[in-house]
Amino acid sequence: MTVENDTFDVLVLIGRPASGNRENTDYLIHTPPEVRRDRFHIADLDMLDDFPMLWAWFEEDHILTEKLGQPRLHTDDDGYFKYDYLWHLLIERLSLEYYKRLRDHPAYHDHSTTLVEFARGSEHGGYHAAFPHLTDDLLSRAAVLYVRVSFEESLRKNRRRFNPERPDSILEHGLPDEKLARIYRHDDWDEFCGGDPDFLNVRSIRVPYVVFENEDDVTTEQPDQLAARLETVLGRLWELRRAD
Repeated sequence: MTVENDTFDVLVLIGRPASGNRENTDYLIHTPPEVRRDRFHIADLDMLDDFPMLWAWFEEDHILTEKLGQPRLHTDDDGYFKYDYLWHLLIERLSLEYYKRLRDHPAYHDHSTTLVEFARGSEHGGYHAAFPHLTDDLLSRAAVLYVRVSFEESLRKNRRRFNPERPDSILEHGLPDEKLARIYRHDDWDEFCGGDPDFLNVRSIRVPYVVFENEDDVTTEQPDQLAARLETVLGRLWELRRAD
């Protein structure tokens, strides 16, 4: 991060499905740029989210089987990945997309904050397995916002937001209860932090983090409370990022 900047270079948004990350992002998108910069230290938003990549694999497998009569490439008949390494491939793809931005726009972070979003349960290695697939360039510029909810709250909100007419939607997609429980019931966040209240350690790179507590669901139809809590946690995260 360039010390003269007053905004985050990279903000990594993580948490269980339907925890509130996408509502936080949607709120920031619709906040006037000068307010977003002053209150939240966020510049022009550039989203890197693994969900559209993942959903494209589902669509490709559907086309292969239903229209071309060919075997699935990514998922089995129940919609689970055939190979666990595909979870890591998604993170590698996020890192690759970030690399392209730095390559093509040398002054990229003079005007942009990259929001990197994904969720990982312990079923496939959790955050311990995911974060090492982020590049040094990304990690060295990153700060992490983890939105904490219980599995029960994740399940409730996942059911609430699902729109079967728009299963590919960032804000309206959902998982069947059984799949949500299998993949995301267990979360390794507390172990991943390693007891450090302020920094993650990935390949000896110190990455500042904060936790956005959202069991009371301030991210659903409570814009004033959402804004106040987001300002508080991002203010703390900014202090850690500046001090590191």
